[in-house]
Amino acid sequence: MEEKVLGLLEARRFSEAAALLKDMNPADAAQVLELLPEPKMPVAFRLLPKELAADTFAYMSPESQEILVQGFSDRELEEVMEQLFLDDTVDMLEEMPANVIKRVLRHVDAGTRKMINQVLNYPKDSAGSIMTMEYVDLKRSMTVEQAFERIRRTGVEKETVYTCYVTDSRRKLEGIVTVKDMLLAPKDRAIRDIMETNIKFVSTHTDQEEAARALSKYDFLALPVVDGEERLVGIVTVDDAIDVIQEEATEDMEKMAAMAPSDKPYMKTSVWDTWKKRVPWLLFLMISATFTSGIINSFEDALAASVVLTGFIPMLMDTGGNSGSQSSITIIRGLSLGEIRYGDVPRILLKESSVALLCGSTLAAANFVKLMLVDRVPLLVAGVVCATLAVVVLVANIVGSTLPILAKRLGFDPTVMASPLITTIVDAVSLVIYFNVAKLMLGI
Repeated sequence: MEEKVLGLLEARRFSEAAALLKDMNPADAAQVLELLPEPKMPVAFRLLPKELAADTFAYMSPESQEILVQGFSDRELEEVMEQLFLDDTVDMLEEMPANVIKRVLRHVDAGTRKMINQVLNYPKDSAGSIMTMEYVDLKRSMTVEQAFERIRRTGVEKETVYTCYVTDSRRKLEGIVTVKDMLLAPKDRAIRDIMETNIKFVSTHTDQEEAARALSKYDFLALPVVDGEERLVGIVTVDDAIDVIQEEATEDMEKMAAMAPSDKPYMKTSVWDTWKKRVPWLLFLMISATFTSGIINSFEDALAASVVLTGFIPMLMDTGGNSGSQSSITIIRGLSLGEIRYGDVPRILLKESSVALLCGSTLAAANFVKLMLVDRVPLLVAGVVCATLAVVVLVANIVGSTLPILAKRLGFDPTVMASPLITTIVDAVSLVIYFNVAKLMLGI
C-alpha cells in the first residue's frame, strides 16, 4: 500500500492518494505514512480528513510525530491538538524535545494546558502518567434521562462514554454505572439506585503495570484513578493498558536476553545503539564465565587422572542451565502477574525441590542407560555423572527460583536474574559439584 501511495504522491496525483487514504483505519494509515520517505510523510498527512488525521497521528511513533510537528504550520498544529485525546497528547509530549513541547503547549487552550502539565508531573510509569482526564461524570441524584442528556452534551469530547463515574460535589468517587445499566432502567430511575458501589480503583501513584493487570483481572474497559483523598482525577482505558503490557513484556524479554531495554522498534534502532544495548551485559557475562575456567583449572589433576570426565562437562552445564532457566522464568512470570509473594518462598522451595528430584531422577536414569549401553564407560564414572546430574538439577531449580525473588526484594527487576545470569551461576556450581563428587567416588 505504501508503494502505491508513494507512486501517486510522486506523480502529483494527490486526489487519488487522498481517496486511497481516507477510508483506511487510523492504525493502518499510520503504518503507511511511517513507511514513506521522510519528506513525503507531511504531504500524505495533509491529505487525510481532519478527524482521521488526528487519530492517525496518535498511532504514529514519537519520531514520526516529531517530524510532522516540525513541518506543521501553527494552524495545522492547533487543529491536530484539538482532536487528540489528553492521554495521547501527553504520550506524545513525553518523547518530544523541549522546544517542540513549548510550541505544542502554545497551541492548546489554558484548561488543556493545565491538565497536560498535571499529568506530566506524575511519576514516570505510574497510573497517573497514563490516565486521561476525559471521562463522563454523573451525580447520584440524576435520573437516567438526565444522565443521557449529559452524555449527549459532553460525550463527544470524552475518551469513553460506556462507563460513567458517579461523584459528589468534591469529586469523591461514589459509584460506577454503565450505559447498558441505564438503557435497561426506566428513564425516571435515579442513578443512585442502579450504580455499582463496590468500586475497583487505583491511585495516581500506582505502578502502571499494576493498573494494567487490574484492568485485565476484572475485564474492565476503563479503571478509575483517584488521588490521596479518593477524589476521581482520571481513568486508565484498556487501549492504554494494552500499550503498557506490550512495553513491559518487550522490556522483560530484552532483560531476560541480557540486553538493556530499548524504546525504539528494531528497524529504527541504529547499529551503534544496538551495540550499546548489548555489549555491557556481554562483557559482564564473559568475565563471569572466566570463573568456570578457573574452576576447571583448579581441578586439573582430577581431570588428568580420569580424562573421560571431561567429555561430560558440557552436558552437565547445559542441563543445569536449562533447568535453572525453566524455574526462573516460571517464577518471574508469577512475580510479574502478582501471583507470587515473598511469603510464598518456603512453598516455592518445597515445590521446586520436589519437581527437581523427579526431573533429576528421570534424567539420571535415562543418562545411566545411555552411558552404559552407548558410551560404555566404567560403572563408577557413570555413577559420578548421574549422581552429579541429579544434584545439579536440584541446585539449579533452587537457584533459579530464589534469585528472582531476592532481586525483587532488593528493589531490582527480577528479569535480570533470567536465563543468561542464572546459567552462568549454575555453570560454576555444576563444575564444583561434579569435581567434588568425582573426588569422593573415584578417590582422585
